[in-house]
Amino acid sequence: MFPAEAQKRIFDQAKSILNSSPDASEILVTHLKEIIRFADWKYYVESDPVFADEEYDRLFALLRSMEAAHPEWLMDDSPTQRVALGLSERLPTVAHLVPMLSLDNTYNADDLRDWARRCETAIAGESITYCVEPKYDGASISLIYEADRLSRAATRGDGVSGEEITNNVKQIKSIPLSAAFATGGVRQLEIRGEVVIHKETFAGLNRQRASEGLAPLANPRNAASGTLRMLDPAEVAKRKLSAVLYHISDYSLLGGAGTPASLHTHYDSLKWLQELGFPTPVKEMRLFTDIDGVIGFCADFETKRDELPYEIDGLVIKVNDFAQQERMGMTAHHPRWAVAYKFKARQATSKLRAVEFQVGRTGSVTPVAKIDPVNIGGATVSSISLFNEDVVREKDIHIGDTVLVERAGDVIPYIVKALPDLRDGTEQEILFPTHCPVCGEMLERPEDEAVWRCINFACKAQAVERILHYCSKDAMDIRGMGESNVARFFELELIRSVPDLYRIDWTQVAALEGFKDKSVSNLRAAVDASREQPLNRLIFGLGIRHVGETTAKNLARKVTDLRDFYSWTEEQFIRIEDIGPKVAASLAHFFASHDNRESIQALADAGVNMINTQSAVLQQEGAFSGKTFLFTGTLSQMKRSDAEAKAEALGAQILGGVSSKLNYLVVGADAGSKLEKAKKLGTVIILTEEEFIRMLETSANS
Repeated sequence: MFPAEAQKRIFDQAKSILNSSPDASEILVTHLKEIIRFADWKYYVESDPVFADEEYDRLFALLRSMEAAHPEWLMDDSPTQRVALGLSERLPTVAHLVPMLSLDNTYNADDLRDWARRCETAIAGESITYCVEPKYDGASISLIYEADRLSRAATRGDGVSGEEITNNVKQIKSIPLSAAFATGGVRQLEIRGEVVIHKETFAGLNRQRASEGLAPLANPRNAASGTLRMLDPAEVAKRKLSAVLYHISDYSLLGGAGTPASLHTHYDSLKWLQELGFPTPVKEMRLFTDIDGVIGFCADFETKRDELPYEIDGLVIKVNDFAQQERMGMTAHHPRWAVAYKFKARQATSKLRAVEFQVGRTGSVTPVAKIDPVNIGGATVSSISLFNEDVVREKDIHIGDTVLVERAGDVIPYIVKALPDLRDGTEQEILFPTHCPVCGEMLERPEDEAVWRCINFACKAQAVERILHYCSKDAMDIRGMGESNVARFFELELIRSVPDLYRIDWTQVAALEGFKDKSVSNLRAAVDASREQPLNRLIFGLGIRHVGETTAKNLARKVTDLRDFYSWTEEQFIRIEDIGPKVAASLAHFFASHDNRESIQALADAGVNMINTQSAVLQQEGAFSGKTFLFTGTLSQMKRSDAEAKAEALGAQILGGVSSKLNYLVVGADAGSKLEKAKKLGTVIILTEEEFIRMLETSANS
């Protein structure tokens, strides 16, 4: 539809418009219409968005404002007069009972107040109740139920017609295949919703892809959209999609039936759906009788967005009363009775200027992209990990590329993709080094790994990273010994290895610029306190490859003294819960190393705890003694780590996965694959968070 040369021209025009304040003109309107058609085609048809959401919204708003100011420029072919273009030809097309319109967008309180004033004007003299709910970042769907059964499912498509995906939607277990609509007097119903992927499920999919040597999926939204359009429903089932249904768009009643009370307001309609077994946002929805309450809720909710199990990019505010919605009506593009309040952008485009190679504590060499600084979600991003060579090759990233950047969870930035259609021929291939960029030693790439490694244990970069890991919060928790201080002390040769932390000359530290008596005293106290940390924290802090916090806890339970592991074989390690051949080999190699044993002995000589001081407690007869627990999903009354600690304090063992050895699985909201696996086993006792808390209370009283 758009040749490569046209795509680059359109993209450059869009960037020029976004970076300036152009004067309104008929030719600019023509350019904007072409840009938005191109963006719609890339987003809805190709599932390959080329603009960040905020950039698209700004372009759309500019076009709409110019057409409003100059009605003579408004033509029937404008994107403002219809919903987005295009359908894939791979799946059959079906018509929606009611067009699936877009939503008007707002980004601040003033816009919300303007929208509310327009609503109040439309129904002058009546009070309005506003309903607020999350705006899920997934793939839109439309479901039709007839005679209580799911008869058809479709994608949003162009808003008027969509792609028929009934068989794929039937693989989504959260969507009922039938429901008792007839008991409410309803014969046919069209429901709108969003297909999403649970954050934990998405992370698991990417871990699996990484183990198979595949590039990670860019984000949950694109993964959901692409999955829905797969031609093999069995493949769809493997992705473990979820759904949230948020709107009844059309219904017809059985003969002689009157409209049920549940279909008088938006909130009541979704509550009714939830009672019938449908996944809805009722738990997160709130009702307000004034717009200031809405604005306050929006500001507060944005700070908590990452507590939800699914990605959201804003909130949707709707007039709650269906009769009032009907009177307000809609434009060709959006309903007047609803608006989206968009959170700060998490995506932006930038230019990749260079790639640096950083060496980690295990010798892994990671390519790091240096991009033109860009603000995403309130933070300036200029450096982004590219993970490894396979990811770079899979995404076809070149120096000089225009790239789409996203911040996952408002924290970790990553490159979603390069935009090869915008290349001008000056781009350069990213060449991976053959020698360590820090110490100069030859790099190696093990056959079963995707990363290049420096195998020189004395490499300076590895030494600094090992010290930082040892001092980290989840390891020995030496507060104040962060990146800047560790790097500074290393350069001054105050520390060169982990054991050196306990041999620091504090008089030299006190003489350094920026260090006062109090800061030196606090840092020294933190180092001294780390000597008493439990054994599992020390094991994790040693930075053994493939050993995380849960594995470290399981290891600590098996010995009285850390040095007992010196005599262990791979076969002994592999008998421990959740330890496979790769981890067992890593552990055996680590504890057999002469250098590692010297380091461990130096820590012991410095007074660092080597003894499993928790073993006596764990071996006592407690309420959970001899029982194994696993926690999954989002707990609402306590952190998962706190729940695990409470169970361990009563003698329980925490497992890392579902197996025949698991006794109890405690599930929070939106539990994923672990719950399904536990159900299939049939031997695992499944507890809600409330049931687990009651167990704790019973144990405390016994």
